[in-house]
Amino acid sequence: MIPMTSSDLPLTRIARGKVRDIYAVDSDRLLLVATDRVSAFDVVMAEAIPMKGAVLTQTSAWWFRQLKGGISHHMLSADADEIAAAVPALKPHRDTIAGRAMLCRRATVFPVECVIRGYLTGSAWKEYASHGTLAGEKLPSGLRESEILEPQIFSPATKAESGHDENITVARMREQLGAEVTAELERQSRAIYLQGRDIARAHGIIIADTKFEFGRAKDGKIILIDEVMTPDSSRFWPADGYEVGRAQPSFDKQPLRDWLDIERRAGRWNGEAPPPPLPSAIVEATSKRYLEAYRRLTGAALSVS
Repeated sequence: MIPMTSSDLPLTRIARGKVRDIYAVDSDRLLLVATDRVSAFDVVMAEAIPMKGAVLTQTSAWWFRQLKGGISHHMLSADADEIAAAVPALKPHRDTIAGRAMLCRRATVFPVECVIRGYLTGSAWKEYASHGTLAGEKLPSGLRESEILEPQIFSPATKAESGHDENITVARMREQLGAEVTAELERQSRAIYLQGRDIARAHGIIIADTKFEFGRAKDGKIILIDEVMTPDSSRFWPADGYEVGRAQPSFDKQPLRDWLDIERRAGRWNGEAPPPPLPSAIVEATSKRYLEAYRRLTGAALSVS
């Protein structure tokens, strides 16, 4: 599979995110194309990470097939042949979209990230260590870094077009979306996380935290959209090395972030665009992390044809 940093398909492109290009198919369907773009510290790198887009798309597709308990989602197909048959204009581009494209139902997106924190880590740990709070709300005292949170914390965040998302309180989410919608999004987020946590743990992976996006479909139903429990939207830790009281290694772009940290501390990068060129060894190591996450989670190596 040839690495892709930008897609060019015979459909109207309506959005371009840090990773995904979104195309309109018709009034009912969208095509999501996960490129191999990678960002770190809110800066998109010039280099592509081979197979990253396929890992994200096929991991999401795998999870959508696992979910039970009345969870509805937007995926129609992530199979290139099925997509090309459903959208004839894409037939000449079948190899381009193979593995990385998902045909989806349209939905009106709720402008809130639904974050579930199963362990105290990342920005949550930083805020807690400094103030004993999360999004300004008090947490129990004496918690340690990477400690399991029981029950899990539902921690919504605003969706930022650029820069960091901002953690908000559930009360503020209610003000934005209303009490009924907020309660349903929290209910679904918790249900999906608990399903994913148990499945992943059986495969040797701890999902420390994750974020979901939801939308309202044309029939009025609330559905899960975008990606679900991928190495980009979640923190995956190897279960066999877990130890409370310290940061954990993760199956994501950690090699990239570590290298950029070194460059920043050495004064060779100011943390803003343009980023420094990535060494081939960092690109390769990051690609391997994504592929290993998929293999561990699904029990099979990723194959795209």
